[in-house]
Amino acid sequence: MGEIAAYNAWLHRYAILTSSCTFLLVISGGLVTSTGSGLAVPDWPLSYGMFFPPMVGGILYEHGHRMIAGTVGIMTMLLSLWVWRSEPRRWVRRLAAAAVLAILIQAGLGGLTVIFLLPTAVSVTHAGLAMGFFSITCALALVTSPSWLGNVDREHPAASTGSVSLPRLAATTTLVIYAQILIGAMVRHTGSGLACPDFPLCHGQVIPPIDSIGVALQLMHRLGAITAAFMVIWVYRLVLSGYGTISALVVPATIALTLVAIQLLLGALTVWNTLAVEPTTAHVGGGALLLITMLTLTLRAYQKYLCNPATTAGTKQEAVA
Repeated sequence: MGEIAAYNAWLHRYAILTSSCTFLLVISGGLVTSTGSGLAVPDWPLSYGMFFPPMVGGILYEHGHRMIAGTVGIMTMLLSLWVWRSEPRRWVRRLAAAAVLAILIQAGLGGLTVIFLLPTAVSVTHAGLAMGFFSITCALALVTSPSWLGNVDREHPAASTGSVSLPRLAATTTLVIYAQILIGAMVRHTGSGLACPDFPLCHGQVIPPIDSIGVALQLMHRLGAITAAFMVIWVYRLVLSGYGTISALVVPATIALTLVAIQLLLGALTVWNTLAVEPTTAHVGGGALLLITMLTLTLRAYQKYLCNPATTAGTKQEAVA
């Protein structure tokens, strides 16, 4: 990571645009599942043998999702080409290449979900990779930003405040959130959204008899929500106690804490409203935003740690010893 890159305003803006359009793609995919439109178009890559079929009923959601996906795919390839031509940092170029690979695999998985009539394994993989791809585009937007390149907020906390543990804790929390998203995808794509028709209890009990895969997935998802919330609160407290002067860490930590509260509410509303389209889709979008917020905090934490003279010197001394 020793290469030095100059700030390219237009590249950064285009990376932001691409990641924003990717978020719209995630939302449109959530709408396809929430409205039960996954097989509204029975063929692929065309829709009823046409590029632009009548946009009515479920076709609006399914073909609309394909149109957004195609647009994001083209934007991603252009972004990758731009990065490879102008970016001196090798790891950033590799990140851009990974974005192209991810969107190509996503297109193939999208086709397989239709051709094989929505198999659960493929649908869940499609949802999981969507979040991975979204993470890559947002990471590209972050690492091309002036604050990243200029290393704004140069205050370096002392090593005793936990500068090593924060990056690791934030990374672990990001992985926990991603795992929770995967469990949520399994709940959605196995039709288990109302396996527990009440909330916060399940069939009136804290731990009901686990007599179906749906109930098991619901309990896993709810336990995962509690775990993710605990981890986010832990990160937030650590940031405030040891890095309270660094806005690049405080802001995403605060946003993550807010998003966790919103996500818990949306999860409850999804059950209370029997999987209504609005709260269900918003729950998907909220999960994506929470993942990206914690990923941003993780990357920022590692950046601060690597740029911290105290921790860097300490690492070098350990290596010599």
